[in-house]
Formats: sequence, structure tokens, C-alpha cells
Amino acid sequence: MDKRLGVVAIVVESPSAATEINGILHESSRIIVGRMGIPYRERGVSVISIIVDGTMDEISALTGRLGRVPSTSVKTALSRETPAGSPTHGMEA
Repeated sequence: MDKRLGVVAIVVESPSAATEINGILHESSRIIVGRMGIPYRERGVSVISIIVDGTMDEISALTGRLGRVPSTSVKTALSRETPAGSPTHGMEA
């Protein structure tokens, strides 16, 4: 199955959601390339961006689980094709 590269943006409106979010991200660590979290204290929210490299099924499972966490909003932007240099680039299914 082809892998896709993308970014997942998470807006966290409640600090109580952090433990559940961190658990989900830990369980999906094999597809996470990098992560940046910024607390925006003036607005009372945190913003997390995650770079992912995985199959559509893996990425969808991750974002689906994150989207079910109360007080969170999740959006995803994905590459259209398998990234160049990826082990599956140019391979037929």
C-alpha cells in the first residue's frame, strides 16, 4: 500500500485532553516523523503539528482517534503521491 506524507494539525482547547492525546500519539509513533507543540496561553489553547509518513489507513486511524478526543479539533493535509525517495515510490500495487 502506498505511503503518504502529510501534516496533522490539532487544536487542543482543554489541558485535560493532553494525556489522552499523548497516549494516542505514542501508540502511532511509527508513522510520526516529527512533532511541534505550542501553548498559546493568551487564548487558553495549545496547537500541535505532527508530520506523518504512513498509509492512508494508518493516518486515517490516527486522525480519527484524535478527532474523538473531547475539546480537540483535527485537520490533515496530505501529499497527492508517494514522496520521492520513499521505499514504495514508483512501485505498482
